This record gives sequence, C-alpha cells and structure tokens, in this order.
Amino acid sequence: MKPPSQKRTTNAPDQTPYISTFDFRLSTFQISLIMLTLKIINGTLIDGSGNEPRRSDVGVTGDSITAIGDLSEAEASRTIDAGGSVVCPGFIDVHTHSDTYLLIEPTAPSKLHQGITTEVCGNCGASAAPVSSFEHLPSDWADKDYPTTWSTMAEYRSLIEKQGIGVNVAMLVGHNTLRRSIVGYDNRPATGDELAEMIRMTEESFEAGAHGITTGLVYAPGMFAPREEIVALASIAARYDGLYGSHMRSEGDALLEAIEEAMTIGREAGTRVQISHLKVAGRTNWHKRDEALAMIRSARERGERVASDRYPYTAGATDLDVVFPEWAAAGGRAAILERLSETASCERLRSELVDSRPREDWGGVLVGSTTHPDNTRFRGQTLIDVANQLELPHPVDAILHLCRTDELKTGAFFAGMSEENMRHILKEPYVMLGSDASLRALTGPLSHDYPHPRAYGSMPRFLRMAIDEALMPLPEAIRKMTSLPAEQFQLKKRGIIQTGYAADIVVFDSESIQDHATYGNPHALSTGITDVILNGVQTLSNGSETDQLPGRVV
Repeated sequence: MKPPSQKRTTNAPDQTPYISTFDFRLSTFQISLIMLTLKIINGTLIDGSGNEPRRSDVGVTGDSITAIGDLSEAEASRTIDAGGSVVCPGFIDVHTHSDTYLLIEPTAPSKLHQGITTEVCGNCGASAAPVSSFEHLPSDWADKDYPTTWSTMAEYRSLIEKQGIGVNVAMLVGHNTLRRSIVGYDNRPATGDELAEMIRMTEESFEAGAHGITTGLVYAPGMFAPREEIVALASIAARYDGLYGSHMRSEGDALLEAIEEAMTIGREAGTRVQISHLKVAGRTNWHKRDEALAMIRSARERGERVASDRYPYTAGATDLDVVFPEWAAAGGRAAILERLSETASCERLRSELVDSRPREDWGGVLVGSTTHPDNTRFRGQTLIDVANQLELPHPVDAILHLCRTDELKTGAFFAGMSEENMRHILKEPYVMLGSDASLRALTGPLSHDYPHPRAYGSMPRFLRMAIDEALMPLPEAIRKMTSLPAEQFQLKKRGIIQTGYAADIVVFDSESIQDHATYGNPHALSTGITDVILNGVQTLSNGSETDQLPGRVV
C-alpha cells in the first residue's frame, strides 16, 4: 500500500447536494450528477462487516455515507486521496473511562490518533452520572476542575452536547456511582427504600439515553452488593434493550465462579451481558483459560447474549488499593486512611497482604500515577524497587506507604497475564477491543499523570498484531473494532461503511500504523492514522488535528 505521504486533500466551493443517497449500482451518468460533501478515493475499503478488502471510493453527504463505488465522475466539495491506504469505519472503544474528562479535553487527542470515533463510557461501575456529589466520583475524576456541576444523566448529557466533543459517546450507568450516592460505603445490602431510589435513578438515566448498567465488583462499595440488587438494576436495562456489563468479582482465583455469576445475572435480568476486559490473572490461574472460554461459548450456543472485550496488553491498571481486603475497603476514603494510621488495623492489613501472594509476585506490580511530590520518582518502578529505595522490609510496606502518602490516589500496573492467553482471547469471535482507559493529552490537565500505555496505543497495537503476527485477518480485526461493538451496544447505523450509515470513517496506512506509548513513556501519540471523519466532519487531516467537535451522544 502506498504511504500516507501520497494522500492529498482538495477543496471546492460548497454546493447543495443534488440528491441525498445512492450506491455503487448507479450508472456513471447518475454518479456524475451528484455533488458530495466529501469523497475518499483510491482507498482499500474494509467495510467493518468482515468482508474481504476491495478497491472502492466512499462518498459522504452531510453526516452520512451516501455513495460507495467508482466516484471518479462525482463532484465533491473536498476530496481525500487515500493513496491505497485502508479506509474503514471509525473504531468503537467499548470500554473507556473518559466520562468526565470529555469536559476537560473534548478533542480527545489520545483517542483521535488511534482512530477512535466512539467511546462507550461508564464502565466498571463508575459513571459521570447520576451522582449526588462529586465526592462520589472516582478519585482521578473528583480531583479535577470542571466548568460546572451536574447531577443527573440528562444534565451530564446536556453539558457535553452543548460544549461539543471530538468523539461520539455512548453512556452506561455505573452501579458503584449509584450505590455511593444512596447507600454510601457501608458493607451491607441496600434497604428497600434505597434500592427503590437506585432503580428510579437508573430508569431516569435510561430515559436520558443510557445503553446499559455496569458493575465494578472488586471495588467498594460495589463489592458489598448482593446479586439480587444487581439483578434488579440490570432488569431495568433489559426493559430498555440495554446490557449488563461487569468488571467481575474475580479475574484470577475465582474467575470461573465470577463468569458464572455475570451470566446468571444476565439470565435472571433478561439482558445482554458484557464481560469486561476478559483475562486470566495470575500464573497459577493461566490454565483456566480454556474452561472459562468454554463456559462463554456454551452460553452463547444456548442463545444467551454474552460477549466480552479485551485490551492488547498483559498488564492491567487500576488503583493500588484494589489489593485491600473487603474489611479494609469499607467505609470510604476517610475510614481507610484512618485504618492506615491506626497501628493495630495497619498491622492486620499488612499481615493479610503479606500472606496474599509470594513476595516475588509484587515485582509484577508497577507504580503508576502518584499525587505526593515525593512519590513522583517511583512512577514506572516495581513495588520491590520502591521498597528497596525506601529501605522497607517488604513490598507490602511500599504499598502502605504509597497509599498513605498519596491518600489512596496511587495508580498501579498489574502484570500477571499470559501473552499466549491474551492472543487466544483476542481471537474469540465475540471479543471486541476496549482500551479500559480515559482519554489523555500531551498538554494541559490530562498530561500530568502516569497512565497505562493502553490509553494511547490500544487500537494501533492490536492492528499491528493482526498485520505482523497474522493473529487474524485484517478484516476480522477491524470487525472487532466496528460492527461487532456496534451490534452489542445497539449503536444504530454505525460500525459499517454502508450507504445510509453515519459517516464515521478512518483512513490508515497498514505499513506505518504504530503505537508508541510504553510503561516507561506512556504519554505518546500513535501514528499511521492519517484521516478521521466524524459524522461527516474531518477531525484528523493528514495526521493533524483540526480541532473540530462534531461528536454526538449516540
């Protein structure tokens, strides 16, 4: 394929389209009568359905795809010469945490340069709304400055629509956000009145356009919720043809039990199930892969609507205090910090953490973002390295030190997944791509933390695996990023290059597309995505941002 340097964009005076839709079966004479907003010529079209690549032009009128075929005779206000590069649907990142960050950096540069045109927000039980107080948001959201406040999903939606966004957004309702607002951090079931209020807020969110409800069952307070509570809320999703997505209670020792719980909730609620970032964590659990996948396949063969997502890395990322046991995580931040400062509780916690895994396993945990100035030097280092530098007797002491001084705002990367398992899972036909990351930027407020490299590199990294390793055919890799997620999340008329569908289009050079973010240098934009069209508006042109904000809540 020709390098992107051979691409050209030309402009012509704006004219009113002659008609709104046509396809490649129209005659050359009919095509010559059409005036397009934009046409992409000389591209290798991979349409998102899994079909084989073909040479074809793509025409856009307004915000829709209106022509596919030989458009050499069609006039257009603008023309992009793809020069043999791949032309495909915009990528759908099904597992993101960009919710509130869209109000800070609406152009979403780390996602834009990956070719992502739609983000599914509200995963792992955490959503921007509905929320009674910003104190109930995750700590990395709560400590940011926002232009205004909001409470309901409708208010949040109105804010991002009024401001403008550089990606489309599909919203999910976070169960942890609901529970914090109504029940708090208590380790107990919700009362009847509390559950009724959570149901009311969930219904209100679906009326505002939510596509599903999610849980984060390894995090407080979601971990305290009985299955019956989750089923009651997931049943609301079923009424609105939404789905239930879950960061399960376990991705390691109790993986099989957690998968069964997620699918049981889906069966009892009568809704689709999305198993978040499917993985097998911990070397002693790697052998469970085949049984786990067999469980999901069997459920699908029975007609259950179960799917999953995955990022193409073998280290996960979350808050460091996720390793705390339930008793230590109860009560919220103030209560946890008090335990860390109280000798008896801290000693109990230390003892349980020491016993939880062999000492050498902590070498697979790297420090991510930190807040205390003295801890910045530890970013990207293992807990064993931190303990040695601080002259502490055990890596667990480094955990306690970081969590105490960063006031529970320490991020971490958790290695412990198998490369072979990761690739095997990615090849499953129902597994789609999700970065599990918030948007980031090279400048401004979202440039100062230390994110997982998946925030900048997930989609290009996966494409390189498909191309270089023959992990799967390129049309199948693109299907996993386009039509498959569009179907699972009910994103109407997106995910396929087809007439009448939304003009969310990506042009990339298959030879040069590359992720550059690493664990040592996470803030690095991907390259090789040359052009991005969002709802008919060009947001990336020859690799440069146009600063347009044509995104929608979908």
